[in-house]
Amino acid sequence: MRIKTLIITTIVLAIGIFSCKEESDTPAQNAGVSWDKTPFVTDVGHFPPAQLNSDNLPTVQGVKLGRMLFYETMLSRDGSMSCASCHIQKFAFTDTAKFSIGVEGLPGKRQAMSVFNTAWHTNEFFWDGRAHLIRDQSLLPIQDKLEMNETLENVVSKLSGTKMYSDQFIRAFGTDEITPERMSLAMEQFMNSIVSNKSKYDLFLQNKDSSIFTDSEKRGLDLFFGDYNKFFPDESGADCAHCHGGFNFENDRYMNNGLDAEGSFADEGRKSATGNPADLGKFKVVSLRNIELTAPYMHDGRFTTLEQVIDHYNDGLKSSPTLDPALQQTMETGLMLSSQDKADLVAFLKTLTDNELIKNEEFSDPF
Repeated sequence: MRIKTLIITTIVLAIGIFSCKEESDTPAQNAGVSWDKTPFVTDVGHFPPAQLNSDNLPTVQGVKLGRMLFYETMLSRDGSMSCASCHIQKFAFTDTAKFSIGVEGLPGKRQAMSVFNTAWHTNEFFWDGRAHLIRDQSLLPIQDKLEMNETLENVVSKLSGTKMYSDQFIRAFGTDEITPERMSLAMEQFMNSIVSNKSKYDLFLQNKDSSIFTDSEKRGLDLFFGDYNKFFPDESGADCAHCHGGFNFENDRYMNNGLDAEGSFADEGRKSATGNPADLGKFKVVSLRNIELTAPYMHDGRFTTLEQVIDHYNDGLKSSPTLDPALQQTMETGLMLSSQDKADLVAFLKTLTDNELIKNEEFSDPF
């Protein structure tokens, strides 16, 4: 009888010890938190379906985690900066500084790029395309000494010490393990959720009613989409859609747009990523959506107004071997734009401003 009692007692104690071990392996702070695989549905409006990466389809909790990380200052060495410090919502997720200032008080090397409609980008990221996917791009500013100047190891350590992030990683990925890869996947999901498609021009596309435009905006639209024709100046357009076409007003290419002459490139552009001399002076063609909000312009912020940008393309192009051929052919005469033409082009470009984007709370600081 004593032996039977002893065996039963031993079994009970063993079960108790095993149960305690199980509980210790799952921190009490995560009690009641579970993996939530609810898909996130992006409102693409009249845009074509986004080409999302099949290994990182967005979920509600993944997008939420990415949004938290996008605004999280713990990603920087001194806790003073987040991604949103240089990608500011009210400026269509870019910065108004020529070069953003990092945690050490040092300026970056290129103007901050806007973050919206990234789900439709089919080529690499950054001005020179050195990051293959947006998930790759998301981690590089953290480690850049001119930007956030932090290590991924330190970021993981800081995030792992908080219940908020421990819980959210469970909701997004199923466990509380925090890794750089999971961080990058979540930030990719959030940035791909930022859609800009509610401008005045979008309203025109949906309703096919040109009366929405002023006379100046209509003339600007015709100039924007009109082809350059040196033989018939009165019918010649500004040929903007050659590079800034399609629903997102870009072409997913890297091009030399005549900013610098041969032998005077301070920034080699795409060549710095590929090492190919044919890429010298080529930079990512960015979307013109929200261009009214995103000054200064070009990779180095050299132009402060849209008028200066138009003047550059009208008669300020500089020749070099990699200059885009379509721009090269305009150099003999320039675009032949009058003062009124330039004003009309600016008027049209401002119809690409999405005022809903800059106040949409789904993209704002969650803290």
